[in-house]
Amino acid sequence: MYKTLTALSISAAVMLPTVSFAVDYSDDIHKNDYKWLQFNLMYALEELPRSPDARSGHDYLEMEFGGRSGIFDLYGYVDVFDLTNHDASDKFEQPKIFMKFAPRVSLDAMTKRDLSIGPFQEFYIATLFNWDGGYGKESAFPPVNNSFWGIGSDVQVPWFGKVGLNLYGLYDINNKDWNGLQLSTNWFKPFYTFANDSFIAYQGYIDYQFAADDTFKGNPQANHGGVMFNGFYWHSDRYAVGYGFKLYHDVYLIEDSSGFESTGISHYFSVTYKF
Repeated sequence: MYKTLTALSISAAVMLPTVSFAVDYSDDIHKNDYKWLQFNLMYALEELPRSPDARSGHDYLEMEFGGRSGIFDLYGYVDVFDLTNHDASDKFEQPKIFMKFAPRVSLDAMTKRDLSIGPFQEFYIATLFNWDGGYGKESAFPPVNNSFWGIGSDVQVPWFGKVGLNLYGLYDINNKDWNGLQLSTNWFKPFYTFANDSFIAYQGYIDYQFAADDTFKGNPQANHGGVMFNGFYWHSDRYAVGYGFKLYHDVYLIEDSSGFESTGISHYFSVTYKF
């Protein structure tokens, strides 16, 4: 029904080796172009939000991609749930597809100027779009059809290196109205390298919504809430294998209750092939 970034989902910008200095685009805005694509076969256990008596897990296939081209920085993925249509899955007979796209436009590249300030090494016009099939517009939980608009930056943080940071306003496309803010950050930190150059990374993100109005139909809504993902993955040039866990608090602004859980923990397991 609802979904945020998945276990391997991190900003494309931090997939590459980080640099500790501002990028000069005065001579060529395409000097840092790159692209990447990978497929993740995943299993989620006790993903929230959910009813207390719901089945506890589901498999899914994720096509994840990103890159940079001139002024544009892009991250996105498409998920296909319950691949075997198994009746033990908590996604059985529910929407099959979820999509997320997060394009950003570099203000540094647009102006061909170094706009860096201290640890803030590059600035962006940041956007984010979420879509799924939902349960129909008259449902208490209609199809996810959200857009986020704001400003972002790549920030140098001690130990972590380059961290993505975005502040958005949420424009609810279903209700044709603005509704609160979201602060998002993500990271990808290799912290142990083996002799064959494969490595283990700590990767994750935080999405925190706040200052929201009550727009749910007959369901309790919080005005703030969010999710934090913490993943530990082994990476080689072509493969990745890992485990991660999400910590939720009133996620998607759904107030936690005895009838619908939105606060807690879930677990993710994945294997990846990188193109």
